[in-house]
Amino acid sequence: MGDQPRRPRTLNDARTEAEAAFKKVTAKVAAGPPKRNAVPGIKEQVTLRIDQDVLEYFRGGGPGWQDRINEALRKAAGK
Repeated sequence: MGDQPRRPRTLNDARTEAEAAFKKVTAKVAAGPPKRNAVPGIKEQVTLRIDQDVLEYFRGGGPGWQDRINEALRKAAGK
């Protein structure tokens, strides 16, 4: 009975086989790098969205506007 014609594949068969193959080769997602301890005085570059009028206020004071924003955020954070 080895000469029986193969039954045509159905979508479910192909999907089941694909999912089984995918599970074999996928691995668990590695954890991100450990959180670094904050070092006083070291600044980190970030992207921050600020309302245009707030940005104009701080820029209006001339150079050092980023430091002034940092001071205002520190004060708001209670530090």
